[in-house]
Amino acid sequence: MAVEPCHTFEQIAACRVSVLRGGAGEPLLFLHGARGASQWLPFMGLLAENFEVIVPEHPGFGLSETPPWLDSIGDIAYFYLDFLDALKLKNVHLVGNSLGGWIASEIAIRNQHPFRTLTLVAPAGIRVDGVPPADIFLWSREELIRNLFYNQNMAETMLGAPTSDEEQNLQLRNSITTAKLAWQPRLNNPDLKKWLHRVQLPTLIVWGDSDRLIPPAYGPAFQSLIPDSRLEIIPQCGHLPHVERTTEFVSVVTKFIGAVRP
Repeated sequence: MAVEPCHTFEQIAACRVSVLRGGAGEPLLFLHGARGASQWLPFMGLLAENFEVIVPEHPGFGLSETPPWLDSIGDIAYFYLDFLDALKLKNVHLVGNSLGGWIASEIAIRNQHPFRTLTLVAPAGIRVDGVPPADIFLWSREELIRNLFYNQNMAETMLGAPTSDEEQNLQLRNSITTAKLAWQPRLNNPDLKKWLHRVQLPTLIVWGDSDRLIPPAYGPAFQSLIPDSRLEIIPQCGHLPHVERTTEFVSVVTKFIGAVRP
């Protein structure tokens, strides 16, 4: 059954933030990647059959404001701790993809008390020696979209879809904020890997085996840094398992969370 989300704005830490919210059950906070989360996507609807899915747009992205305090990924991590307090959210399942996975990691090394589980989907945030991530800032829009997917039919569909001036402006805004937060050093925080051992939450790491943005070798690297974490590699899949392999992704996440429930 389709789950229709509601769209609201929340005023938190002097920042007006756009939030999509739908479903019922234990709260699941999804943190989006660099392209934003202005739409309720199919994987969100499927997860909302079992969870209350909460999808904010990060400060500086989409319809959310850019606050004067926004200088780093760490700032967003602290913002989301305030976000959880303001919305009185507890026992949250935290899920983040790419840039959002990096943010989720930074949140978890600071404060794990609001969370039940952590799921990182092809997260940025660390550097593996000899295996650099792609430099997304050098790619054209077409190169980026093609490199997001293993299935090029999905890339063709995205490239062929008309985009309004508003959508183009939002994507430009997202790109500018991503560059501000992740330009130097590229897509990583050299200190993050020193502290991932602090994560004591049940943790699932999900990667596509054909990820061209952040190579699959980063999956075992994250797993080695987070105690007792589990790594799931999805075959014939690029950087967006939740979009490209929606059914399999939702099944993996739902089973993982179900297995750790008391």
